[in-house]
Amino acid sequence: MPSFTYSARDLSGKMVTGTIEAGTAREATSLLSGKELFPTKIVEQASASSGLFGGRRKKVKGQTMATFYGQLASLLRSGVPMIRSLTLLGNQSTEPVLSEVMTEIKARVEDGETLGDAMARYPGVFSDMGINMVRAGTEGGFLEDALDRVSVFTELQEDLKGRTVSAMAYPTFLFAVGTVVVSGLLVFFVPKFDMLFDRLRKKGEMPVMTEWLLVFSHFLQSYGIFILLALVAGVVALRMHLQTDVGKDRADRFKLKIPVLGDILMNLSVARFCRVLGTLLGNGVPIIKSLDISRSATGNRLLSQSIGDATDNIRSGESLAKPLGDSGYFPMAVVEMIKVGEESNSLDRVLPEIADSLEKRTFRRLDLFVRLLEPIMLLIMAIMVLAVVLALLVPVLKSSTTL
Repeated sequence: MPSFTYSARDLSGKMVTGTIEAGTAREATSLLSGKELFPTKIVEQASASSGLFGGRRKKVKGQTMATFYGQLASLLRSGVPMIRSLTLLGNQSTEPVLSEVMTEIKARVEDGETLGDAMARYPGVFSDMGINMVRAGTEGGFLEDALDRVSVFTELQEDLKGRTVSAMAYPTFLFAVGTVVVSGLLVFFVPKFDMLFDRLRKKGEMPVMTEWLLVFSHFLQSYGIFILLALVAGVVALRMHLQTDVGKDRADRFKLKIPVLGDILMNLSVARFCRVLGTLLGNGVPIIKSLDISRSATGNRLLSQSIGDATDNIRSGESLAKPLGDSGYFPMAVVEMIKVGEESNSLDRVLPEIADSLEKRTFRRLDLFVRLLEPIMLLIMAIMVLAVVLALLVPVLKSSTTL
């Protein structure tokens, strides 16, 4: 439950300060009145939404949020009052985080706060785009339509994320299995042949490939645990570095330099930017605010920086297309379509079309990339296993012919 700090006077007029837990500021006032205190100031603490939602905020699945937005739009369109709608959605939600959020949002709306402002208190649950579209819909009188658009957009984003993850799942599985199989061979299987090859080693007839394999195998046996610990420490250090601004910039720059995959990731980021920006503009959100929100939805800091530079141009009265084209991250076809959209004052309609077209082309490339990656991974794994087998088989055959 939220906590409030208060300043109040008692019956003698003495100033009293403290903290109190209550659902809303109104409830806190009532509780203080019951203690014969007359509040002069009540402020919600910064940790008011802590616990379940503070610090490391728990998130709600995108598909769950898409369903929530769609259901809220349907209830409001059917004439169900806002408070009743929030109560119903909170009671029927199977997601504990969302259910508790709905209870707190309902209390805040009852206290006179707008839905958008109440949602903004829970950034771990509601996206910036959803919050600002709800605010625009509330101010413009088209809240139901805004909620419907957020629902559709969230579903599209979840579908995009799901398709990307599923496409990379099998190659990742092959890589993991191949690593485990080869490591197991080197650590547990190869050392058993060492005694068999002593005679060839004494005669100087041991193949170089086999000798190197045995040396590497013994090295893994002796220092494998230390190598594993070093890898774990390296991963932890890398994750900590990636939490910094410098690390994030380097990671995003590295992603874009990966052959083939870099272009795919960039196109998906551009498509996401176009869809968010088009959706916001279509719901009446001002272009400067829309650009600030959509730049954070790209998932790439370099692209986000180029959009920030374009925002500065918009503030100066210039076009959007030119700085985006100069950045080098946006395909020229996309830049030309944005330019046409600006000239015809139909940017809110053109941008979602750009996103649809770009996603279709990019997913065709992603599918082709994955189809090629799978046999390549199988081939690499087969070559590694074959190398181990040959390194063991050649000296066995040589020793049998010398008997």
